[in-house]
Amino acid sequence: MSKPDKAPPWLVDFFLLAAVWGSSFMFMRIAVREFGALPTAGLRVLIGALFLIPILLSKGQSAALRRHWKLTFGVGLLNSGIPFACLTFALLSISSGLSAILNATVPMFGALIAWAWLKDRPSVSRLAGLLIGMVGVAMLAWDKASFTPDAQGVITGWAIVAALFAFFCYGVSASIAKKYMGGIPSLVSATGSQIGAAMGLAPAMFYFWPKTAVSWGAWGCVLVLGVVCSGFAYILYFRLIERAGPARALAVTFAIPVFAVSYGVLLLGEAVTLWMLLCAGVIVVGTALSTGLMQLPRALTGSPGPSN
Repeated sequence: MSKPDKAPPWLVDFFLLAAVWGSSFMFMRIAVREFGALPTAGLRVLIGALFLIPILLSKGQSAALRRHWKLTFGVGLLNSGIPFACLTFALLSISSGLSAILNATVPMFGALIAWAWLKDRPSVSRLAGLLIGMVGVAMLAWDKASFTPDAQGVITGWAIVAALFAFFCYGVSASIAKKYMGGIPSLVSATGSQIGAAMGLAPAMFYFWPKTAVSWGAWGCVLVLGVVCSGFAYILYFRLIERAGPARALAVTFAIPVFAVSYGVLLLGEAVTLWMLLCAGVIVVGTALSTGLMQLPRALTGSPGPSN
């Protein structure tokens, strides 16, 4: 009798990364209430940088960081600084679960930008995925976005726009990394990006620093965001790419909303509607198609079947 196949060794990293990044929306949602948007984002990348620098030095990769500091610092603004600032602003008005569902658009934006900039023309199946994903975002925004203040003075429309811009920045930075950062060690890219983001956000972080004392709970949240959700998560992410390949690493985006929505419901008392779940399903299907992780049937695309 043959033994059952063992689970692939990267599977633990996959779900651990999804759980960690899923929790970041909850921790940002808690911290931003006391710190404000820009101090929360600035502290996250600063702590992430301080966590990664000793690891980089212990691996003897400081010379590589000096060689590539301009590129990695610049990418850090697009990959961490601007997105984290936009997300913390968004989380002042929308739930962590809603922002995490929108986060599933990241690979879709990446595919769209690669098509426009890198001339990576999508197949019929991937093009259909882009359209389906956009429809899912429009469905969700139509239900949740409003540009007039509600009873509490909250304007959700700009929050959703800010969140989508954050995920667009992730797509741009992915294309930059693909085009210009090949051969740079992953730890160098991760550390340099956090340093660059911290330097970019530092002036705004200090200018908008809260006037009143911040609770230890909020400090604990930004500490977890920096050490676990940024520093440790980057290490997990690049290890997942090495063990499972970029396609499977990309698929972690689909699992993040499951954890984020669960944390929001169980720990923050957030409400999740059936419409949100339906829109999430449409976005995930569109993203899976647009990235090539799923294909339309050949009968729909007109592609010829395999040759004999």
